[in-house]
Amino acid sequence: MEKLAIFGGTPIRENPIYYGRQYIDQDDVDAVVATLMSNLITCGPKVEALEHKLCEITGAKYAVVVSNGTAALHLAAMAAGIGEGDEVIVSSITFAASSNCVLYCGGKPVFADIKSDTYNIDPESIKKLITPKTKAVVAVDFTGQAAELNEIRKICQENNLILIEDAAHSLGTIYDGQPVGSIADMTTFSFHPVKTVTGGEGGAITTNDEELFRKLRLLRTHGITRNASEMAHPTDDPWYQEQICLGYNYRMTDFQAALIISQLNKLPAFSKRRKEIVKKYDEAFCKMPEIKVQREIPESDTTRHLYILRLDLDRLSCTRREFFDALNAENTVPQVHYLPVYWHSYYEKLGYKKGLCPNAESYYEESMSIPLYYSLTDEDVEDVIAAVKKVVAYYKK
Repeated sequence: MEKLAIFGGTPIRENPIYYGRQYIDQDDVDAVVATLMSNLITCGPKVEALEHKLCEITGAKYAVVVSNGTAALHLAAMAAGIGEGDEVIVSSITFAASSNCVLYCGGKPVFADIKSDTYNIDPESIKKLITPKTKAVVAVDFTGQAAELNEIRKICQENNLILIEDAAHSLGTIYDGQPVGSIADMTTFSFHPVKTVTGGEGGAITTNDEELFRKLRLLRTHGITRNASEMAHPTDDPWYQEQICLGYNYRMTDFQAALIISQLNKLPAFSKRRKEIVKKYDEAFCKMPEIKVQREIPESDTTRHLYILRLDLDRLSCTRREFFDALNAENTVPQVHYLPVYWHSYYEKLGYKKGLCPNAESYYEESMSIPLYYSLTDEDVEDVIAAVKKVVAYYKK
């Protein structure tokens, strides 16, 4: 049997392929430069233009762009009225920001388990966790696949709960014929470099509710308004502005907005290529008993952000770490997404203990992400597949 690179063999490829990477072309550079050379590089027209673009893409009535995806979640939780004593049901497999936004507002995150085959939040778990203190649900579209939004929205409506959809992974995904961003009470996005579309940093919240939109826009900019109808002490002075609530400086710059607009123009191409790569991976791995492929629900036409390998370690003579290191040595650089949020030491200090979400914990122990991004060539994809197959063959029982 061919030796793995980790044991002195020759790696599949010479240069590493990382799990995620941004794609920037000359159009993006030109858009940023043009904005940098304009009169306004913040609080200018590009931010509003980006908000209009997001409404066009998602079908939402309103969009508020902010400095990053975490800021988007924080403002959504604030606009939902989360406060001391409120409970919010949150996905257990997600980046910590999906839960931290509840803590920022003084609320208590309550972690729902995932489905063992889709890795998304389980609606049945949500139902079991609802109490008189429950105020909202934060449902994450993990890997880009939409959560079971029809069922979750029905649960929220029946229990008078706000639904916040964390769509940091799922820009471009269509759920049951509707674009992600137009379905939940509020939907949050991230434009971090490993996401489908990037602004370096940046985030957004979309909603169809005008009252929520007004709250979000106010909270984004210190709680300060120039709208006389919102003021306690309106005047005719053209310079006058008034702080009417406690908000934050979560504004986005115009040159970031210009970059994101340019990136959004390529979203159809980005989405198409990611789907092509996912199809190649699925075809390569679905018949390998040592690997479980993520199931996709029929309602979700998914623009995938992450591709997850879930290892059947009973069929392999290695640990997850050994498999991870072996792939790395073949210059296919994996990552793990994510530690169950309540396993973080900070959450341990808050009293959360292991065992809350068995499916999430089992998933975490067996999973890793492999490269998935727009600029992967067909040769790159074949190298990734070859590296995975090589490691599986070596450790196969």
